[in-house]
Amino acid sequence: MPDKQKVLAALRATSLIAVIRTDNPGDLVGAACALREGGVQLIEITMTVPGALSIIQVAAAQLKNDGVYIGAGTVLDAETARAVILAGGAFAVAPIFSPAMVTLCNRYGVTVMAGAFTPQEIFTAWEGGSDVVKVFPAGIGGPGYIKSIKEPLPQIEILPTKGVSLLNIPEYIKAGAIGVGVGRELISNDLIQSRDFKQIKENAEKFIRVIQAAKAEMRP
Repeated sequence: MPDKQKVLAALRATSLIAVIRTDNPGDLVGAACALREGGVQLIEITMTVPGALSIIQVAAAQLKNDGVYIGAGTVLDAETARAVILAGGAFAVAPIFSPAMVTLCNRYGVTVMAGAFTPQEIFTAWEGGSDVVKVFPAGIGGPGYIKSIKEPLPQIEILPTKGVSLLNIPEYIKAGAIGVGVGRELISNDLIQSRDFKQIKENAEKFIRVIQAAKAEMRP
């Protein structure tokens, strides 16, 4: 099981979580490998994917020595979180805040990213033990909303998800987000089903370049 600080360090370094949602999983392990080749270190397989736990187990085992952290999304309760951890998941993400789920992840030293939207919800999730708070759906407020949240709550690590694109990623990073969660624009169902690993790798490289360029602009 990866150390929590290693997972968080990888997130801070790359500022990107690839979110995989599909009804036809195909070769998701191959897709995960392509993402890694493109520079992505955190890969989230949502629990809505058929056979998600088995995919997480296989991918985590194959990529454990490659600096890749396979986690699960849409983890809504403690029971699911426990299953993810037993499968080798390095982190758990949710669109909502489940106190029981967060407590279980913390008990076993697994990185947890609970979901919230309003300032009160974000603070509650953070105070409840969430390492990072996933702001969802981020597209409603955009980068300006994240900046407004970070001004009074700079101590909370925020991960905008849903509504994030290649065009607005720089603004989210400059607004103070620890990173972003990106799904279809990075790894679409079509790419997964066609097993176009070359394009998946190129997409990953493109996103990483944009993120690193935004960070470079922020340096004094």
